[in-house]
Amino acid sequence: MATYPQELAAQALLLLCISFLAWRAFRPRNQHSLRSVAILVLGDIGRSPRMMYHAQSFAETGFVTDIIGYGGSKPIPALERLPLGRVRIRHLPELPKIVAFLPFIILAPIKIVIQVASILLWLLVWIDAPPEFIVVQNPPSIPTLALVQLVARMRGSKIIIDWHNLGYSILALRLGKKHILVRIARSFEATFGYSAYAHLFVTQAMRDYLVKKWDLQGQKIVLHDRPPAHFHRSTVQETHELFLKLQPTLSMDETLKDFLPESSSPYTTALTQIKAPTTPASASPKSIAPTNQSIPIYTELSSASLRRDRPAVLVSSTSWTADEDFDVLLGAMGDYDAQAEKLASRTRASHPNAHEKLPKLLVIVTGKGPLRDKYMADIKKLQKSWKWVRCISLWLEAADYPILLGSADLGVCLHSSSSGLDLPMKVVDMFGCGLPVCAWEYPTLKELVKNGKNGLVFRSHAHLALQLEELFLSFPNVPYLRSMSHNLARTSSESLSSASQRHYSPIFDGWGTWEENWSRVMRPLILHDPVHKGR
Repeated sequence: MATYPQELAAQALLLLCISFLAWRAFRPRNQHSLRSVAILVLGDIGRSPRMMYHAQSFAETGFVTDIIGYGGSKPIPALERLPLGRVRIRHLPELPKIVAFLPFIILAPIKIVIQVASILLWLLVWIDAPPEFIVVQNPPSIPTLALVQLVARMRGSKIIIDWHNLGYSILALRLGKKHILVRIARSFEATFGYSAYAHLFVTQAMRDYLVKKWDLQGQKIVLHDRPPAHFHRSTVQETHELFLKLQPTLSMDETLKDFLPESSSPYTTALTQIKAPTTPASASPKSIAPTNQSIPIYTELSSASLRRDRPAVLVSSTSWTADEDFDVLLGAMGDYDAQAEKLASRTRASHPNAHEKLPKLLVIVTGKGPLRDKYMADIKKLQKSWKWVRCISLWLEAADYPILLGSADLGVCLHSSSSGLDLPMKVVDMFGCGLPVCAWEYPTLKELVKNGKNGLVFRSHAHLALQLEELFLSFPNVPYLRSMSHNLARTSSESLSSASQRHYSPIFDGWGTWEENWSRVMRPLILHDPVHKGR
């Protein structure tokens, strides 16, 4: 078949473009760009808080920061407030919708090829100046660990691996520990995670395990998760404003009708109230703000207060994945409902212990994930017979999430850890908002949750139900909950005092904000060039 001149020209142009990109990617690099970092997240950037906090901290330290990952969720507001160009969010392309219906055996290779190509294009071509550091989140391990090792060799960058967990252990939850793919994944992770400029670990246990098992090379540093500075116990006014914002969503939920106390915007919510203004006889016209509403609004309203008839609020943040057994919370909610009804029947029968009562319990589950629809469908069926418990799922903006945590009465963490070596960041967030936690017990958790001091640990749904009954009995008079909240507040204030003196008490392990902890651990690592040795 004849080849037309325009086709030859197009082929030549394509060959020239490919040659130029190949030369640009593989040309010798003698020096990286100082004070620059590329942060690779093979996931939704907006749902990767630790990596967003890294980006913020690098940028505030004067680094030009590129964060590479998928879109979908809005990043934390702190990244948007930084000077223009200090943090550049680089989105990886999603799979075209047209191929989403292909069989997995065909779809998986296409996804991997697109991932590899897009990551290499960002790290080798589109980010023109070689970054001084490449920070990679692990897991996932495949293909990111191999790709950053390749890029680092080609561009002279220093790799920092942030070990959140072990990728092969998560795969083992689905396939079993002895599956051939799990063994391959473990070998891949050990091979390409072996050497780096620095390894960061979320727990001391993970550091000790990987140093012993894989003989990691490079600096080995524990960087515990800590809440950002703006996380705090919410004021009643903040709670009032948040639930005014959530009121349309809550009112549309059929399961909440006749469950929550009646509310009327803007004066009452399910949890809070502001005394509606009245016009006293002595009021002057100037004391009333102009309004088109039928009810006069004063320029100064009374402050918000908590309602005595409010439900207790329990929050559980989850990624709806296999390493969080949501059946435990389902069972606990059912047991709580039965016990609350039992105590209520005593009141109706004028029983001698009729003063003992449990409140209605509003369970708010935040987060997105693959098992969400299944469990929410199960909850909808169960709630038809419940009188004292309701469970709803919400996805909150980044700015609203800490306010919800700071407004709740108790947090529940179902994270069981596939490796037994990581810690749930959701508990860190809750502690940062002064919220005590009931958490699933596993060995490493003791680095974070001090049983009876800042939270409680459980091993079954029945155990959790008993804890809920103990903590909420005679709500809102809950001295045990208040005691744990007080301990969290005291820990935070004492750590801040220690930080100002450059001394970190081993009792609190340097507990404070993310900014304080990152500055103490990371600044010496990235602003100097120390000898590669373990710490």
